[in-house]
Amino acid sequence: MNNLSAAFQRAISNYGNFNGRASRSAFWWWVLAVILVLLVTRIIDGALIAPVLGFGAFEPNAGQPLSVLVSLGLLLPNLAVGARRLHDIGRTGWWLLIGLVPLIGTLVLIYFYIQPSESGANQFGEPDVFP
Repeated sequence: MNNLSAAFQRAISNYGNFNGRASRSAFWWWVLAVILVLLVTRIIDGALIAPVLGFGAFEPNAGQPLSVLVSLGLLLPNLAVGARRLHDIGRTGWWLLIGLVPLIGTLVLIYFYIQPSESGANQFGEPDVFP
């Protein structure tokens, strides 16, 4: 649980920082933290906000306003952590744009994200040290 909270705090503290590197473990802990946060917001949307808006609990057409707001708030940190992860394997953050290509782009990014970090310094800085 320490790694999860540390990854979340590190990414939020570097909210819009696209410089530097993010280790593989820091990136994947961040991904897990975002998934858990979005899961909690969806539960809150379904159980609490949908009935307040006049819909049944967990009704599909009730919308998820809290989840949308949280997703928008996490968009910039997600892009920044993704760019820093790409820097860690020696690629520029512009490779994130390949994610706009349906399916193939996502698969390419996942492949990049699971690659081991470059040892030593590269053009993006020193390696990220994450517990």
